[in-house]
This record gives sequence, C-alpha cells and structure tokens, in this order.
Amino acid sequence: MRKSMTMLLSLVFVSSALLAGCGGNNNKASNNGETAAPSNSAAATNAAATDEPASAEPFEMTIRHTQVGADKQKRLAILEDVVGKVQSEVPGLTFKLDGVDSDVNRKEKLRGEMAAGNPPAVFDLFGSPDSKIYAKEGKLLDLTPILEELGIKDKFSNLDPFTYEGKIYGLPIGGSGEGFFYNKEYYGSKGWEAPKTFAELEKQLADIKADGKVPLAGASKAGWVPLMLANHLWSRYAGPDVTAKFATGEAKWSDANVVKGFAKYKEWVDKGYFKKGELGFEYAEYTTQFTSGEAILLYDGTWKSSVFKAGQSGEGLIGKVGFFNIPAVDGGVGDQTALMRDVNNGYGFSASAADDERQLAAVKSFIKNMYNEEMQLRGLVEDGVLPAMKIDQKILNENITDDLMSEIVAVLNNSQSSFPAFDSLVQADVTTEISNIQIQKLIGGQTTPEKMGEALQKVQEEANAAVE
Repeated sequence: MRKSMTMLLSLVFVSSALLAGCGGNNNKASNNGETAAPSNSAAATNAAATDEPASAEPFEMTIRHTQVGADKQKRLAILEDVVGKVQSEVPGLTFKLDGVDSDVNRKEKLRGEMAAGNPPAVFDLFGSPDSKIYAKEGKLLDLTPILEELGIKDKFSNLDPFTYEGKIYGLPIGGSGEGFFYNKEYYGSKGWEAPKTFAELEKQLADIKADGKVPLAGASKAGWVPLMLANHLWSRYAGPDVTAKFATGEAKWSDANVVKGFAKYKEWVDKGYFKKGELGFEYAEYTTQFTSGEAILLYDGTWKSSVFKAGQSGEGLIGKVGFFNIPAVDGGVGDQTALMRDVNNGYGFSASAADDERQLAAVKSFIKNMYNEEMQLRGLVEDGVLPAMKIDQKILNENITDDLMSEIVAVLNNSQSSFPAFDSLVQADVTTEISNIQIQKLIGGQTTPEKMGEALQKVQEEANAAVE
C-alpha cells in the first residue's frame, strides 16, 4: 500500500550524506580556521525549556558541522540562526562552529576523536551504523529523557537509525531520496520525456553521447558519489533488500544479480557516458557539470534541489530541471519502484554533557530550537531538505511551491517501497573497501565486476565473523 505524502516526505531510512541546519553570516573566523558563532547578547528567560543554570561565567562549546561550500550556505544559515537563539538562552555560552567535509568528518576526524574520548560537544552524526557503535561505547549522550522533557519524542517519523537498546542517541536533521535530475530544456529540444523504461533510459544516454554532450555527471574522487547510482543499480537487479542481507550472510556481494549491477555501471563507464577524468573530480565538480549544461543528467539526492533556487549555483536552471526514479530493469528482483531514502544524517552530542549542567542546558536549547516545525519547513522551502519530523499535510502542501519539489514529491508517491543506502547496512570495513578501493578500481578498469564482488565478499565475511 502506498504511503501518504506526509510519510514519504518523512522518508523512512536511507544514506547520503549531508543534511544539516544553517543560519546568519556574521561570524568571524578564528586563527585555526574554525568559526566563532555570534556572541551572547543577553541571557534568555526560557528557563523551563532549557533548565539553564544561573551562572553567566563564560564557557565555550564546539559544533562540528558539514555545511561547507557554496551550495550549503542556506543550511549553514539555519544552523547559525539556531546557534544565535541558543546563545541568547544560555548565559555565558559561546559556540565555536567547526566546518568539515562530510566524508572527512565521518571517516576520519570523528572516528579519531571518539577513539581518543574527546569528540566535539555537538557534531554531525551518521545514524546507522555509526550512532549505534558510538552509543555502545558510551560516547553519545542519551537524548531520550530530553526529548520526553521537551515533548517531541513522538514528533519524529523515524528514529531507528539513531536508536540503540531502546534509547535515542542522535536526531536526523531531515530526509532525502535519490534519483536522476535531468535537463528539461535539453529533453524538450529532443521531444523527450523522463524515461518510463530502462531501455528508454539507455537509448537516451546513447543519443546524448552521440549529440556531443556528457550524458551523466561524474565525480568519483570520493567513492560515495558514484556509489549512489551503483547502489541503486545493484538493488534493481538483486532486489531492494539485498544489501541488508550481506551482514547476515543471507546474500553475497558475489551473487550473480549483484554483479549484474556492477556490470551495468561499468558498461556505462566504458561507453563514455560519464565525463572523462571523473576519478579526479570532487563532488562540487559533479554539480557544476550539470548546472553548466555540460552534463544532461545528474544522479544525486533530493537535497540537490536547493541548488536550483535564486542566488544559488544552479539559478540559471530554475524551471528547467526535472527528477525521475530509475526505471525497472528486465529480470530485476523485487519492487522495481523502490527508491533509496535516507534519514541517516543528523546531530549527536557528547556523553560528557551529562556531567556539566550548563552544557546540558545548551544541548536542550539546541534541540528545542533546531527541531521544530519552523526549522523543518525552512529546510524544506529554502534548501530542499525533506522533513524528518511529522508535519500536517495541509501545511506541507502550502509550503511546497516550486515545480521541482512538486515533481520530487510525485516520484516519492509513486514508489511503493524504499531501502537505505549500503553504508547504513554494512560494517565500516566493508564500506571502506567499496568506497575507497573497489568502486575506483572498477571505474579505472583495474578490476572486473566479478572480481569486485569476490573482493567485497571476502571483507564482508571477515566483518561478519568479527561480530559473531
């Protein structure tokens, strides 16, 4: 049975990467490259909601965020607005904003800080499996009593990625789905519409290539970027639930249908459908290839819709961008309308805050000011981030005003089911193997789809054995 648009906008599960709040731009850079948030103006009076202590002695807390780069300025603006409100409510508090690339934060900085026992007070946190690992190690603050105190525990559509042994250790900032953005102006010049079949999609890719254009934007220096599309392809061939079965041993990376997904991606690489030299391109270049008109299609998360707004890098394409799901593949397993969806990106808080009355007050104020209907709607309207909290259907309809977001919602409504991205389902070692080694080797012609599957399965079995 199809989910309502409200639930679809909530987005049950998935990965990606990157959704966080934002705010003003009156901050000053410190000597170490971090950003000091606007200074306190006055202590607020909202003591009941924040349990703020009476002392106004100055103290500092760091917020590690991933809202870096031109296309994330609106997210940063929302975060900064929240920071300003919190500082006005908690006497003596100054936040230091530490902006770090999402991949670097998750795979390098935060891992090292957790191991050393010194994570930032507030930080961008990936839900499953990261939050569960850190919660098990006692590194995350239990948010359950805070959510109950603030009366918002039941306001979220899905907290599963941040829940461990019945307790909540993080909060998703928003949701996303993944699919193809396409240049409607170019499609119109060809008399095309969004493809209804996989064969039609492949015919369009071939014709775009023959027309001297780049069919698909490509930027594979960071492995998670090409793996968005590759993940959806192997899930079409092997079934939307196949990736969840790798960690249980019910399915293997080397299974024939999974390998078919790898092979299709490699086929598109070999046919020149991606921009030449993609292994050297960063994610920012991925977007530029599409907004410049060089590439006609861009496989990305729905968060990318924020680029096609006034004042953003894709402003010239306002009204000229559409969105579609990958069509069904011949012989594919399971629901062929399934869409990758995500509520895995959010915020976590250091467990040490429980021992400091003022830090705990700051955490409560941050949650109160970040996680409410106003901020969820700002994320939707200003930045294309789908709500992670339950919002009345009428209010959602009133706030979805641009054609692209309406088209995205239609795609979500037409998908019968969803599945999370691979990195929320498999162990960290497996994620590292496919993201940092195997996908680049496949693109670079240094391995085959079959050998890729075998290599991944070897690491998977080692990871599975380690938790038995």
